[in-house]
Amino acid sequence: MALATGGLLVLPAWANAWTPAAVQTAQPLLPPLQAAVLTGFVDTLIPASDTPGAKDLGVSDFVQKMVADCYEPAVQQSLSAGLDALESAARATYSRSFQDCDTSQRTALLTAVEQSTEPDRHAFFVLVKNLAVQGYTTSEYVMTKFLNYTMIPGHYYGCVPAPVAIR
Repeated sequence: MALATGGLLVLPAWANAWTPAAVQTAQPLLPPLQAAVLTGFVDTLIPASDTPGAKDLGVSDFVQKMVADCYEPAVQQSLSAGLDALESAARATYSRSFQDCDTSQRTALLTAVEQSTEPDRHAFFVLVKNLAVQGYTTSEYVMTKFLNYTMIPGHYYGCVPAPVAIR
């Protein structure tokens, strides 16, 4: 009983002390160039407007974390190969890096990947798009500012008068 009580006292202290740095992996999934291409990809999908975009909310870090922790090595390699192919297409088409392309150029490159008949390229696009949308819609900013998410929904009113049934 004492151990359970002690655990309940220590748990809130631990829960309040965690930081995003504490949950990051020691070894990032992607090298810096591929991470920059991924950031440009998600920023093109969900750009900033009067609300922060995917880049501002760190959605590319979410995508990397999800792929690193939840997908098998074949999918991780597919992500890496897809980002390399996207960078190569940008250099071949516009003679510049993907992240240096303007929005219309990025959109054209991503449209070509989405409409590709190659299953690997299309699967890469769908994977990143789905994870970017999931990461954006479940971010703290969207959950608290737009969806009015509360950690514990409802409110408990302990002392309220109850009507007495008369028979």
